[in-house]
Amino acid sequence: MGQLLNFDQQRYPFEMFSGSHLLAIVTSVLLIVLFYIVRNRLKNEAGTPLRIILTGLLIMSEVSFQYWYYINGRWDLSINLPFQLCSLSLYLCTIMLLTRNYRIFEVTFFVSMTGAFVAILTPELFFGYPHFRFFQFFIAHIAIVLSCLYMVWIEGYKPHFTSVFKSLAALNIIAFFVFLVNIAIGANYMFLLHKPVNASPIDFLGPYPWYIFSLEAVAFLLFSLLYLPFYFSKKKSTSNTGLHQNQ
Repeated sequence: MGQLLNFDQQRYPFEMFSGSHLLAIVTSVLLIVLFYIVRNRLKNEAGTPLRIILTGLLIMSEVSFQYWYYINGRWDLSINLPFQLCSLSLYLCTIMLLTRNYRIFEVTFFVSMTGAFVAILTPELFFGYPHFRFFQFFIAHIAIVLSCLYMVWIEGYKPHFTSVFKSLAALNIIAFFVFLVNIAIGANYMFLLHKPVNASPIDFLGPYPWYIFSLEAVAFLLFSLLYLPFYFSKKKSTSNTGLHQNQ
């Protein structure tokens, strides 16, 4: 058991799109599909328990991650502060679930959904199956995605198009603060000083620092695509309302 908690990357290497990684992706997608199928039943019968379960998963994921670093003597300011995008998303999702604050939801939904889903597809991960970190990583990220979907499918929250720009503005403000932290302690949170070590979509966005500006455009594109279902839903609802009024 101790071997599954150590830092021996060579014993349990992670390989992108390996069988275990593909299984994690498929499991994530199936959980999303299953959540969508049973959303109405959950809304009526198990909304609050599900919110508590998701909150617990997020908190336990973070606590276990920090503890894992601590027991291995690897805890470090340049690694363990919650300033990576998915770490920020985890904290934002936890606050969102606890408070059910719409303003927090507006920002959290776009930032967390895109960041967590991209991380599931192309993870910055160095420990493969069946290492502790492998399970912790994917549990944390799917919990982030399901938390955002919970707010939409169970709580009934819907972002506006202005939410896209609010999210981008919030992300840039956070990135500026994180950049200063990186300079101060020699870290690379949010990959603001260099690209990830593992292969990632950032590799296609040009050299430093130009990939940061490319990421701005990618973020806007992804946020806009994420908003499209809400746009079409609103348009359909408006159309149906007008039809009933004419009748």
